[in-house]
Amino acid sequence: MFKFLKRPYKFNDDLKYNSKLIFFISIGVLVFLYLFQPLDVSLMNNKEKLYVVVGLGTITFLSLSLNLLILPSLFPGIFVKRIWNIKKEILWNLWILTTISVGYYLYYKMLGIFDVDFKMVLGLIIIAIIPITGLITVNRNRILRSYVKISKGINKKLKENRFKEEKLVHFESDYVNDNLSIKVNLLILIRAANNYIEVFWKEKDGVKSQMIRTSLKKAEELLEEHKFIFKCHRSYLVNTKLIDKMEGNLRGYNLFFEDIDFTVPVSKNFAFQLKRLM
Repeated sequence: MFKFLKRPYKFNDDLKYNSKLIFFISIGVLVFLYLFQPLDVSLMNNKEKLYVVVGLGTITFLSLSLNLLILPSLFPGIFVKRIWNIKKEILWNLWILTTISVGYYLYYKMLGIFDVDFKMVLGLIIIAIIPITGLITVNRNRILRSYVKISKGINKKLKENRFKEEKLVHFESDYVNDNLSIKVNLLILIRAANNYIEVFWKEKDGVKSQMIRTSLKKAEELLEEHKFIFKCHRSYLVNTKLIDKMEGNLRGYNLFFEDIDFTVPVSKNFAFQLKRLM
């Protein structure tokens, strides 16, 4: 039970959204009072009815404005999302319920239309529960929508990344017969060799390589959108997802790749960035 109460809960600190919410809930309370006329409102004359209906609607508006707009703006440290949990949310809603109920009670006492007895106080609290219920329901639906939106965004990003990784990349050589097309996710590394680059990639039967007459700079530009392809040295581009291991010594870092019989050096200028990327 206590663990449940300590679970994180997303505090609603969107002032623009809360302003709209306050307006519509207040109008809802006003309409409810006018249509159903609880708390002996039906026994009042038209002038008294107007005072009660408009007054309670206004108190709802002012109380929600105080709690959802003013207090979070004055004391932002109390309402930090990362420290908000279910227990705090329950206490917060009870506090809002109390402020609305007390406001209703004081307003009825001020009007002096009826003696405010226990039954009347209970009725005022029940009426005050209406905006709280609306508040909780709307906030819960908002949280669910935000999670759905985040999930959709992540899934979309995963699909985009998967598409990018499976995308064919075309290396064009100065000699047409040396052109090469491979999937980016199969690319292991590229190393410069004078006026050529040597491309290494994975196949079912092992690692293959091909010399292509072009520059490493052109290859780098071709692979620019694929962030997992990283230039770790002036002569090397590597697929960070296929690095088998990384070792360091006094001379610097070296990268090892499965089924590649040489190590790839990492320039000091690129070492920190590569470690962060990995």
